[in-house]
Amino acid sequence: MTRRELFRLVPATALAGPASAQGGPRRPNIVWIMADDLGYGDLGCYGQTKIRTPNIDRLAAEGMRFTQAYAGSTVCAPSRCALLTGFHNGHGRVRDNIPHGVFLRPDDFTVAELLQQAGYATAGYGKWSLGNPGSWGVPLYQGFDEYFGHLNQDQAHQYYADYLWDDDRIRLLMENRQDRHVQYAPDLFVEEALDFIDRHRERPFFLYFATTLPHFSDFTEGPDKLIVPSDEPYSGEDWPQLEKNYAAMITRLDGHVGRLLDKLTEHGLDSNTIVFFTSDNGPWGGHDLEFFRSAGPLRGKKRDMYEGGIRVPLIARWKGRIEAGSVSGHVCAFWDFLPTAAELAGLPPPAKTDGISFVPALTGGEQRRHEALYWDYGHTRSAFLQAVRQGEWKAVRNGLDQPIELYDVEADPGETRDVAAAHPDVVRRLEAVMAEAYVASPDYPVRRPE
Repeated sequence: MTRRELFRLVPATALAGPASAQGGPRRPNIVWIMADDLGYGDLGCYGQTKIRTPNIDRLAAEGMRFTQAYAGSTVCAPSRCALLTGFHNGHGRVRDNIPHGVFLRPDDFTVAELLQQAGYATAGYGKWSLGNPGSWGVPLYQGFDEYFGHLNQDQAHQYYADYLWDDDRIRLLMENRQDRHVQYAPDLFVEEALDFIDRHRERPFFLYFATTLPHFSDFTEGPDKLIVPSDEPYSGEDWPQLEKNYAAMITRLDGHVGRLLDKLTEHGLDSNTIVFFTSDNGPWGGHDLEFFRSAGPLRGKKRDMYEGGIRVPLIARWKGRIEAGSVSGHVCAFWDFLPTAAELAGLPPPAKTDGISFVPALTGGEQRRHEALYWDYGHTRSAFLQAVRQGEWKAVRNGLDQPIELYDVEADPGETRDVAAAHPDVVRRLEAVMAEAYVASPDYPVRRPE
C-alpha cells in the first residue's frame, strides 16, 4: 500500500469540503511562512540586537514562540520534504540536496493534497526544490492549486532570475534579461501571495510562502553573494558590506511578513487564520555568522547536526486561540506539521506519519510527545551524519566511523560538554534509535568509510 493510499484511509466524510458549507464553523486558514537559511538568533524576538524585525517580533508578541523547534533537515530540500510529507529524513523521499533528480513521486502525499481534498484553496510561493519541470514532483501534482516561484533547487538562488514558474508555465522576467537587477524575485512572491489572499478570503485556504531570503545568491549574480535592492536601513552602519546586505535581506523579509499580516487584517481574517513563521535550517554563509551571532547560543550551522544546524525559530499566531506572548518549550519538528494541519482542518490523524500534531501545545491542551526525533545528512558525501533527540539527550555522529557524542541539550543547548563517556547506556540506546530510524533508500546510497 502506498503512502497516498494510506492517507486516503481518512473517511470520505472528513474530506467533504469546507465545514461552513456543512453548517459548521469555518475551519481556519493556514499560512506557513518559511525563511531560507535564517538562523535561530537572527530575529529580535530570539535575542538579535542588530537586525530589525519588528513585524516578526509582533507576530511573536501576539502568539507563541517555540524554543525547541527543529527543521526537517540541516539543508534545504530534505527539510521541505519532511515539512510537506510528514516523514523524517530516515523515511523521506528527498533526503539531500544532491544527487539532483530525486523528486516527489505520484505515491507521495503532501499536506497540500490533504487540505486540497478537504476543500481548502492551496497555493505555494517562492522556493520548491522537490520537483523539476516534467516530473511528478512539481507543486501542481502535489496538491497545490497554484504555484509561483522557483522549481529548481539551484535556480532558487537567483534573486534576479530570467524567469519564474507560474503554475505550469514560464513567466519571463524581461526586465531582468535587459538589466540584471530590476525585478527582485522575493518581492514578486509576496505580491502573488497577497493576490491569493484577496481572491480566496471567502473560503478556507492554505498558503505556503517559502521565500528565498536570506539565502546567499547564485555566483552568476555577482561576487557579493548577498543580493538585495538596497542595504537600507543599514547604509549608515559601520559594518562590512556583506553584513549590511544580510541584515537588509532579513529586514526586507520582515517587511513581507508585515504585508501578509496586514492583508489578513484588512479582510478580517486574523481570528480565523493561524500563521506560522520559521526557517528551513540553520544559517549558512555569505556573511560572518559571528557578527550577528546568527545561531544565537547554539553550536554549528547549516549542514551540521549540532543545534545550530537544525534548531530553528518557530512562531505561531492564532488570535483568540493561542495565548499572546506565550513561550513553549515543546520539542517538535517539521514532520509534525502535516498532522497538525490535519487537526486544524478538523480531519482525523493521518494513517501513517512520523509526526505528532502539536495543536494541543498551541492551544493549552494535553500534548503528546515524541519518543525520539531523528535526522541524517550526507548520504553520498564524504561523511554520513546522524542525530537523535530523546528527552534531554542529543546524540550526534559525524560519520559512520566516528564515535557518538552525547549532550544534555536542556542543560547545555550550546553542546559544549560531550558526556558520552559518563552515560554509555544512553549512548547505546540512542545508537539503537539511529539504526532503527534509518531505512535505506536506493536514491541515496550511503558512502561507507574506506
